[in-house]
Amino acid sequence: MIEYVKGKLVEKTPEHVVIETAGGIAYIIHISLATYSAIGDVQELSLLTHYVIKEDAHILYGFADEEERSLFKLLITVSGIGVATARLMLSSLSVSEILGAIATENARTLQTVKGIGNKSAQRIIIELKDKIGKTTPQNLDKIAFSYNNNKSEALSALVSLGFVKNPAEAVLDKIIQQEGIDLSVEELIKKALKLL
Repeated sequence: MIEYVKGKLVEKTPEHVVIETAGGIAYIIHISLATYSAIGDVQELSLLTHYVIKEDAHILYGFADEEERSLFKLLITVSGIGVATARLMLSSLSVSEILGAIATENARTLQTVKGIGNKSAQRIIIELKDKIGKTTPQNLDKIAFSYNNNKSEALSALVSLGFVKNPAEAVLDKIIQQEGIDLSVEELIKKALKLL
């Protein structure tokens, strides 16, 4: 019903933003932490939206990009996963981490999100595995190793050591592609240091 909202950014918190449109109407739009980070410091803002109608409320959810909105819409089709849980998932894990966990049937990654137990994680995987292949143009092999928690920890360590994030991430991806996803954080860091 409402595709996007564009206007002046009046208020920004990690949970929501308030955007005032040209017509003088201000919308409260609920967001994930990923969208909060993507917004940055701007005065004018345009967010893609998903409109939810409940018995007691009409709520707008906002997204910085189509990839995040599409995944949100997919997640809320899973039985037992509501809009609050879907938003929490997108705040806790990146889009590629969620897609990678589903594609590789890695329930443990999904269970790192508060409120997602083993049954919910398995249900998400079962109900969405076939759908993500149709809806995501990315190479699933690439996604499969982007979910790796060891990679995230190794990347954080390398950045704190003074290496630039993008080249360090590219080196880690190369190592994981060549040697598999079972390397420990320490092994990843040691191998990356030799290549950086």
